[in-house]
Amino acid sequence: MPYCVQCGKQVGTADQFCSGCGARQAGAPTTGTADFWSNLPDRSVMQLCYIPWVGWIPAIGVIASDRFRSQDRIRFHAFQGLYLFVIWLIADWFLDPALRFGRPFVGLGFLSSLVKLSVFVAWIFMLVKVRQGTDFRLPLVGELAEKSVAEQRS
Repeated sequence: MPYCVQCGKQVGTADQFCSGCGARQAGAPTTGTADFWSNLPDRSVMQLCYIPWVGWIPAIGVIASDRFRSQDRIRFHAFQGLYLFVIWLIADWFLDPALRFGRPFVGLGFLSSLVKLSVFVAWIFMLVKVRQGTDFRLPLVGELAEKSVAEQRS
């Protein structure tokens, strides 16, 4: 039985990627079609999920990809990035119009901007943390991401 070229975990003879670390295996059979994710290091894939305003696209790609099906760490970052984008959408599509409609309530107009600024800062913060190789769980959003990964695992 062969072992992973990167982490040393036992892999199957026909496995293209290690189930533990996700590294491409030497001598693995190729299907002839190149996978978008195949040449990207795991850290770069996680960073793509936190790119402001467009990180949801790679996050959905990671969640749907067979390569990352057993990699909980990468899937966690994909879900966390996706949930940050959902919070942004809620603030932009629902909170903004609701607060514009209720202008008589002075002082509430900044609430939507504060939520959007918080999400933007969280995106940048997570880009830096992932680049450093640190796993950071954001409050509330991180818990949701962990639950999503656990639900798909079982």
